[in-house]
Amino acid sequence: MSNINNPHDKFFKETLTDLETSKDFIKNYLPVELLNIINLDKLQIEKDSFIDEKLEEVFSDLLYKVEIQDQEGYLYFLLEHKSYHSSKTALQLLKYMLRIWETKFKKGEKDKLPIIIPLVIYHGQREWDATLNLADLLVDIPEVVTKYIPNYQYLLYDLPRYNRSQIKGRAKLKVFLEILRGIFKGDFVDYFKGALIVLEELEDKEKGIEYFEVVVRYVMSAKEDLSVSDLKSVTKEISSERSDELMTIAERLREEGKREGKREGKREGKEEVAKNLLKMNLNLKEIEKATGLSEEKILEIKKKVVN
Repeated sequence: MSNINNPHDKFFKETLTDLETSKDFIKNYLPVELLNIINLDKLQIEKDSFIDEKLEEVFSDLLYKVEIQDQEGYLYFLLEHKSYHSSKTALQLLKYMLRIWETKFKKGEKDKLPIIIPLVIYHGQREWDATLNLADLLVDIPEVVTKYIPNYQYLLYDLPRYNRSQIKGRAKLKVFLEILRGIFKGDFVDYFKGALIVLEELEDKEKGIEYFEVVVRYVMSAKEDLSVSDLKSVTKEISSERSDELMTIAERLREEGKREGKREGKREGKEEVAKNLLKMNLNLKEIEKATGLSEEKILEIKKKVVN
């Protein structure tokens, strides 16, 4: 299962499939009592996804195999990337955890179920007020039946409610969290600027350039009301070199957009393609050529994009 067209999913996985960055998150954000019993030297990424296909626009997931007190265990990361959260996340998580256990049983790997520690990363606009405990989703439970009712609690990271001092770790992780916590906010440019300042701390300049492109591609795909010129002005404040990199990336995106436009222009969705190309500052002639739409229609779409 793969939701490759979802920019949040792509950004989440491109960042946290880097083992050094995922270890950095775990070291900085897992409770100390858990860190004390987890051997991160054994951390491995599992390839499977356990999310329903119809929910791939809402959730992304990553499963890490670890050693927990000398036994096989797992850390299951769920990213909820819509602008508001689901009140039934505890139930969704339980379903995905059951799928993980079933997969392990089918493979005949173990006679006993491994430990799974579930984590939810949320970056929506509305403050998270859903329960962290499965049992809280049930009707009032008489005390005599509590031992018959399944229950567990997940760890929650409600990023937009974090302040900058709570964004911890090495440069790459900080950039990732700063961008995620601001992506749905109206003052996102301030978060982007903060992330750029941190990105300059990366000692490996080549990796800094690579990750800058990952960030820019995510922002341009996920932030519909932002243009290249918006990003250029704030990037130039931080580094003229980084500003030049931005324009190189933007040019690549334009070329990719034109190629995609030619393909999509032959099918439905021409107006959506035109909207994306307008955001990339292509001129009317280029968009006409890519989509086959009339200049009049493109100008009509442009008004909607500006408004």
